[in-house]
Amino acid sequence: MTDKKWNIHEFRVPELALSGGGLLPAASLIYHQIGELNAPKDNLVLLPTYYGGAAQGNYPLVGGDSPLDPDRYCIVIPAMLGAGESSSPSNTRGVPGGGHFPAISLYDNIVLQKRLVDDRFGGASIALVMGWSMGGMQALQWASAFPGQVRSVVASCCTARCSPHNWLFLEGVKAALKADPGYQNGHYEKQPEAGLKAFARVYAGWAYSQAFFRNRDYELLGFGSVEELLRFWERDHLSQDANDLLTVLAAWQNADVSDTPLLERDFNGALGRITMPTRVLPCRTDLYFTVEDAFRETAAMPGARLEVIESDWGHVAGGPGRQPQVMSQLFRAMGEVLSEAGQN
Repeated sequence: MTDKKWNIHEFRVPELALSGGGLLPAASLIYHQIGELNAPKDNLVLLPTYYGGAAQGNYPLVGGDSPLDPDRYCIVIPAMLGAGESSSPSNTRGVPGGGHFPAISLYDNIVLQKRLVDDRFGGASIALVMGWSMGGMQALQWASAFPGQVRSVVASCCTARCSPHNWLFLEGVKAALKADPGYQNGHYEKQPEAGLKAFARVYAGWAYSQAFFRNRDYELLGFGSVEELLRFWERDHLSQDANDLLTVLAAWQNADVSDTPLLERDFNGALGRITMPTRVLPCRTDLYFTVEDAFRETAAMPGARLEVIESDWGHVAGGPGRQPQVMSQLFRAMGEVLSEAGQN
């Protein structure tokens, strides 16, 4: 491993036609890159981002014991639209910004990411798409939408579409934020702090499992009480923009790999296109991306195998750098699918 550094780039298109029928003018995709594309253009790796996370949050997936060596792979982290780095309500001026920002789907993200791959990386063959949570949802969307370009997939703590109960959980945190009178239907002059705090407190109860709290596992994170953990979540969400959070949340609620012009909501048909080596890794105690949902979906993916993450940390367990034993499991899965795809 060399001392290669991450570089941050911007990819812009004059306008992005959105799956919902609108347009996003001057669409900006921020991406972090380490390593270089090889001559055959077959060593590209994509690591899409997760809900509430910046691109830097995926850095732990690279280096160390990871099979992703920047000396061998060109590794790109594309930041989700709406999340604060790429085009988002918080960084778009004029009418398209703030509360006027258009609805964005995960498919819109993948279409823009494909334009990046085709324009900046010469239509490279993608050795691996890997992600956690909404990053994993994007990985599965990539595999289904463009199976001829993706050679392997790892998706942790996610499903290929948002389940009804997952949708309901998100509806609850959304309602908590919007209940703040300062939210003003997205046209606020200052961040709705009470709403952001309420959003954080509700979300924290879902991000971990019952056993995480019963066994006081929060102490392993340096928190002396549940209240200390909740205050940490509040501080984290006060640093984020309310419209950004709700824009990406809507993409999550409406996520469905079959909701594309080609597939027209043929869900099993969409899953059937995932024939490349794929690992789906749900966590046993995830409260909203359940093992049961992941099992049903994986059974319809010809190239996929399901491996359960055994952890009391719930959804958080699969996050980059959260638990060493889970990271080892993810690294092993990444190495396996790369090998099965003929990359190792």
